[in-house]
Amino acid sequence: MSSETILAVVAGVGLAAACGFRVFVPLLVLGAAARAGHLDLVPGFAWLAGTPALVALGVATAVEILAYHVPWLDHLLDLAGAPLAVLAGVTVVAASADELSPVLRWAVAIITGGGAAGLFQGWNGLLRVGSTVHTAGVGNPALASLETAGAFSLAGLAVLLPVA
Repeated sequence: MSSETILAVVAGVGLAAACGFRVFVPLLVLGAAARAGHLDLVPGFAWLAGTPALVALGVATAVEILAYHVPWLDHLLDLAGAPLAVLAGVTVVAASADELSPVLRWAVAIITGGGAAGLFQGWNGLLRVGSTVHTAGVGNPALASLETAGAFSLAGLAVLLPVA
């Protein structure tokens, strides 16, 4: 495996971990980075860098961020978001590991991408439950802001560090 392939997988796993905080942020960052020429996508995922996908992901990101600041809606999003985060984690790794054979790409994507996203989503869910219990939900919007910042930071680092 080449060093470029390893960096692509590492970037994908970093993006997958960010999916545990917000589902759409890492997909948006991946698409924008590919559009800017910082990442090569697997040909079947090149649509992520297209204008329609970037607009849709931008809108979905904005809606997701706003919805997590509504105290009762954040819990529902956590329930629905767990399987979606894992799916997004698999997707970002599969989309970024362009030099792997299809079988190896999907195996790595499922194990590392799904695992990282699921781990971070689970940890994030536990933090939200703790916030809800200890602050009666009043602290959840502040936690939502930290989660969003974490998603953007982790996704940005995942894309920029391999480039550097």
